[in-house]
Amino acid sequence: MRSLAVRRAVNVIVTILCGAMVLVAIVPLGSLLWLVVSKGAPGLTPSFFTALPAPVGEPGGGIGNAILGTGMLVGLACLIGLPLGIGAGVFLAERGDGPFGRAVRFTAEIFSGIPSIVIGIAAYGVVVIPMRRFSALAGGLALALLMVPSLARTTEELVRLVPGTLREASLALGIPQWKTSLRIVLRTAAGGILTAALLAIARAAGETAPLLFTSLNNQYWNFRPDLPTASLTVQIFNYAISPYQDWHDKAWSAALVLLLLVGALNLAARYALRRSAAGGQT
Repeated sequence: MRSLAVRRAVNVIVTILCGAMVLVAIVPLGSLLWLVVSKGAPGLTPSFFTALPAPVGEPGGGIGNAILGTGMLVGLACLIGLPLGIGAGVFLAERGDGPFGRAVRFTAEIFSGIPSIVIGIAAYGVVVIPMRRFSALAGGLALALLMVPSLARTTEELVRLVPGTLREASLALGIPQWKTSLRIVLRTAAGGILTAALLAIARAAGETAPLLFTSLNNQYWNFRPDLPTASLTVQIFNYAISPYQDWHDKAWSAALVLLLLVGALNLAARYALRRSAAGGQT
């Protein structure tokens, strides 16, 4: 009886400690969210999403060009990064046991630990210097390089989880290896890969440092990928370090927009993961 009472007391103490640790983690996060919402929500007017930034000292203006630029940068990053990351992951899972596969895996691990600002400098040297100007293409390449390593490793693990009997059945029917990988294996792991892709896109959308060296900024509408373009993160950075209160207010509102964008992508990833898990159970 005494040992049972001791175990119950230890269980209560550990439960209380775990709850306290959860509160310690939630309180700063909740206060940060409340700060962004309370300061950013008043500035969310229709013109804030559609207008160009106003000159210094003039009221009004918006971040329409930054929203468009972020969409362009993330779109270019997806066009470059998603095929490379998913393709590398499938290759590592299906054919990655040789020397070349080990080299690719080692390279992906190294890239996943490189700070994003270093990726921006690399993109600056590869794209900006030869083009002799900043551009959305350089920014998209930098964001794609950030997406590829994590996406490749996640795709590899997901593809390895596909039962080998599916591959054997497909090959026994005379289907070539490449068709088996694309139409059977990749389709089976599609739900998890979609989740990994959404998380990678969310990370790319919130990056600032690489864009300072690549896409820079633009105060006007830009629809060309070979020219500098605005982005939400760089716009927030520029407004936050300025000495003008109106720009500070717009920085809070832009931060809230970015927070909602990244949160929506994370919720979409969780929904895709849940749908994938439900499909696997059925």
